[in-house]
Parts: sequence; structure tokens; C-alpha cells
Amino acid sequence: MAEASTKSSVAPAQNSQVKSATRTLDIIEYVVAHDRPLVAQEIATALAIPVSSLSYLLSTLVERQYLERQGRRYSAGPGLARLQTSGGNYTLADRAAPLVRTMRMQLNETTSFFVREGWEIEAIVTESSEQALRYSVPSGQRLPMHALAAGKVMLAALDDDELDRYFAEAEREAFTPMTVTDEARLREQIAEIRETGFATTDEEYSRGITGIARLVTIDGNPVGSISVAVPKVRFDETTEAQICDMLRKTAALLESS
Repeated sequence: MAEASTKSSVAPAQNSQVKSATRTLDIIEYVVAHDRPLVAQEIATALAIPVSSLSYLLSTLVERQYLERQGRRYSAGPGLARLQTSGGNYTLADRAAPLVRTMRMQLNETTSFFVREGWEIEAIVTESSEQALRYSVPSGQRLPMHALAAGKVMLAALDDDELDRYFAEAEREAFTPMTVTDEARLREQIAEIRETGFATTDEEYSRGITGIARLVTIDGNPVGSISVAVPKVRFDETTEAQICDMLRKTAALLESS
């Protein structure tokens, strides 16, 4: 649903402190989620942190023993012993969370990671835009595949037999006059998604909202999708190109983690 809200102004110093704290936590989560030590440039690229800021944060984390430095590489330090979860036990949501958060911070648009549940999808990570006019993705709620970009891109990942089963079994409700429910039109969209790698929706689930999504695969298997929801008043070709570029890079980072 789209929502409008009024936010009180926050002092620049406080904004900077909050951003620094968020980045610190993202660094810890990102490093711990990997089974191998990471060089600073990998962390900077994945989390979009300027190298100058990252150097200070890494030094502080090493000093506090939350991270351990071995040459140019960083790994979890002994200070995390009571909190650390081994990389093998990290969930998909754990791995996706810092990357979704980074996308939201860079775009300031609602960004989410969805997984498939039968013929529906569910957001297991979502970060809402901080702008007054924004879209909020409900967590823990099953949503229809056909009406959201995150679902359409996962439909495109189904093999032909599964896709036939989907059209035979799934109900396709029209949520707005723009919702595509016709099988032939959906199959045309799916063919286009398979060519481009991106799915888009235009006011199909919520009026005034455009969605863009990209599939995430691990070891060749589709595991979910990353999507961005933008109010149409802020959506243009430049914004679309920026979102697609970030979706492509973020999916690649998650696939390689």
C-alpha cells in the first residue's frame, strides 16, 4: 500500500551517527555471513561504503576485536564469540539483509527480497523508503505471483511443465484495472522477462506504484528475487536504469556469497 507520512527533521550530526552505526552493523553481518576472509574493497563494493569511511570503521572493529585482520583480509574476530553464527548456518535472509539495506540507502526506495511459497511469494527482508510518499511491503504475508514484479520474475524461472501447472491451478485476481490476469498476456511477459532478466509491473497490485525485480539463483537454482517499488511520480527512464543496474549487481553479490 502507498502511504504518506510527515517526518520530523533530524540534525545532520544525528543522521551521520545513525548512518555510521548502520554501516558498522552491515560490515559485521556481511563479513560473518561469508566462509572466507574478505578484502576491504570487496566490502566497500558490496555495501557501497566509501573507502575512506570504511577504513576507519574496519580499524575500530579490529581494535574492539569484532573483526580480525590478516594481511589485507578481514574475518570475524574473537569479540563476536558469543554472537557469531557460522557461515554455514546463516540463512538466506541473513545474507540478503545487508545488501537489501544498502540498496534502500542508495536509492531511498522500498527494496525487498522475496521467496516463493507455492504459487505465492513472501517478503523475508524488506526495507522501506524514508521518503514521505512511499510503498510499504507487508512482511510475513503471502502475495500473488502474477501481480508483482518479484513474483513475475520467479514465474519466468519455472520450467514449462511447472508453468503449465501454475496456469491450471493458480487463481489470478485483478487488484487494479491494470492487473494482467490473462494467460496469453502473462506468457508474453514471461517470455520477455526470460530475455531481459528483469520483470516490471505498472500499477498492477497497487495504484500509483511501479515495481522492478530480478531473479536470484544460487548454484543454478532460483532461490528468490530482489525488487524495488517506486511511486510513479518519481519513476522515469533514468531511475529505471539506475535500479536495474543495482539489481543486477546486488543479485550477483548474493549469488556469489
